[in-house]
Amino acid sequence: MMESRSGAVARQYRTVVERRTVLAVAHTVTYAKRLIDVLSQLEGDFRVQVVFTAPPHVFGREVPAFLARLGCSVLPWQDAVRTEFDLALAAGRGGVEHLRAPLITMPHGAGYLKRVTGLRDADTNGVAGMRRSDLLPAGRAPAAVVLPHEAELAELARLCPEALPYAEVVGDPVHDRIVASLPLRRAYRRALGLKPGQKLVVPVSTWGPQSTFARFEALLPRLMFELPGDTHRTALLMHPNVWSRHSAWQVRAWLPRCRQAGIALVPPEADWRSVLIAADWIIGDHGSVTLYGTLTKAALLMTGSPEGEINPASPAAALAEFAPALSASHPLLEQLKYAAGERRTEERAAIAARITSEPGRFAGNMRRLMYRVMGLSEPAHRPVTGLLPEPPSLGALTGTRRGAA
Repeated sequence: MMESRSGAVARQYRTVVERRTVLAVAHTVTYAKRLIDVLSQLEGDFRVQVVFTAPPHVFGREVPAFLARLGCSVLPWQDAVRTEFDLALAAGRGGVEHLRAPLITMPHGAGYLKRVTGLRDADTNGVAGMRRSDLLPAGRAPAAVVLPHEAELAELARLCPEALPYAEVVGDPVHDRIVASLPLRRAYRRALGLKPGQKLVVPVSTWGPQSTFARFEALLPRLMFELPGDTHRTALLMHPNVWSRHSAWQVRAWLPRCRQAGIALVPPEADWRSVLIAADWIIGDHGSVTLYGTLTKAALLMTGSPEGEINPASPAAALAEFAPALSASHPLLEQLKYAAGERRTEERAAIAARITSEPGRFAGNMRRLMYRVMGLSEPAHRPVTGLLPEPPSLGALTGTRRGAA
């Protein structure tokens, strides 16, 4: 593909003169993390150079620092839209119609869980990720629309049939990495610093006024005063959008007693998936992380299920009907015990199976798709689903040594 003049000038200073250049469009930290999972399938190939860009986004404040910590090559957005690439990857839609590259779009969470209603522009209402404005931004056809489950083909045909010719059922990278890493549960618990016999409670929150964190003032005292500190530890997982919109300083200023009570706040840059695997209980809402929790051994409790915000055709809707709801009028320990006994394994497995119809095959499917779009042959080795890294210790996250092994 042709380069801009500035690109041609820069080319003479490179050591590795690649044959293909890929642009990763990281609107938010959440989107960036999904792209990192995908881009792992290009590792080791000297024929491919990956460049990141961060378009303007209401939740994009933390993206530059996140990419800097990873040591990524970052192109300013105003330069990215003037440069030609061989492939662009995006987990969000903002501004992607201006890119000069074949575009592959993908969901940034567990499929298409949320419904958007009540907005003035009719095109922005509907199932997030399945709207015409998501799939065909400014009417532009992508190279491919990545879907995690074959059932979403029917949804796509109903909601945006124009995008159906570009649909590719590829799978879900987070699903596959969690499942592959389940045998490491003991190692993750050791890394967290849990003592033998200690239980880990993980409250989980998406973002927005219907999230767990929006009602955290009611839940926090129960976590602090109803759970015995010698037998139970707590690690709070919040959507990166909460940190980005309100700032890390403000989040910590809202929760000054958490560290004193030994409650860990897992920062947005940490990998939450290993914490989820280590959990004994997940207290969650209608976000993707709670749904991914169905893949683990943790018992589930729901803090709420706003019908207006949940896509009724999604596994999140099924989970809201399946998992016990947290009650304000019963002791928390009693409810945790009840949830642990209400496994209903077959029903839970059926919900988890709705995350992807390509379990364990995302790496191979996605690599095949990217190389096909780039016009390159695949490397001569099997694609790999990477194991998740160990989480930081709870002591490091709370500033204490309590619970250390």
